[in-house]
Amino acid sequence: MEVRAVLFDLDGTLVDHDTAAEIALVETLRATSGVRHVDDAHVRRRWRHLEEPAMDRYLSGELTFTEQRRLRVTSLAAELGLGAWDDRRADAWFAEYLRRYEAAWRVYPDVRPALEALTVRRLRQGVLTNGDADQQRRKLLHVGLADALPDVIVSSEVGAAKPSARIFRAGCARLGLVPHEVVYVGDRLRTDAIAAIDAGLRGIWLNRGSDLGPVEPPVIQTLEDLPALLAAG
Repeated sequence: MEVRAVLFDLDGTLVDHDTAAEIALVETLRATSGVRHVDDAHVRRRWRHLEEPAMDRYLSGELTFTEQRRLRVTSLAAELGLGAWDDRRADAWFAEYLRRYEAAWRVYPDVRPALEALTVRRLRQGVLTNGDADQQRRKLLHVGLADALPDVIVSSEVGAAKPSARIFRAGCARLGLVPHEVVYVGDRLRTDAIAAIDAGLRGIWLNRGSDLGPVEPPVIQTLEDLPALLAAG
């Protein structure tokens, strides 16, 4: 069946979330009273490790978006010996972090060439992402992709998060297409590519690392390889 649309994951696929988060974290910690001689590499790793389970609890409905932020901040503060922070202090710290994080939002270099090539082929393009709808839409506006990717499906609006088939099917319904007509591209093998295939879409794993990994599902190392992969069928 002919491919008629491509949906993309956002963070780690189109927008370099990790680099923006690391920049914001280091800058905010340097401006935090009581923080001395922090190992930047260590705190970056710890922030990433705190983010994933906190976000999983948010996506499952166990925590609100604000509560998962507070959990990450208070956990890191305690690990750095800064004591037990209350919600007010955690929120104030995160506000400073968020300002720096948003300022550091950037697309990967391979994004715009890939989108332009797909536009030439007249393929519809959009975003299907987990997260808070307001933040994810602001992210697209900030990096200049909102017009190029008008169809945006976000877990907080759908009421289901990847890897649930519900959000993928909601994306297809938004496009008015059947799942086999839609390609989904994301940087997580199971949450993105395999989950999309399980929902009936054509899943492609964007693995920006050096190891291409399995041959199924299809895998690319750069989005610039996507148009050729789709052309090959």
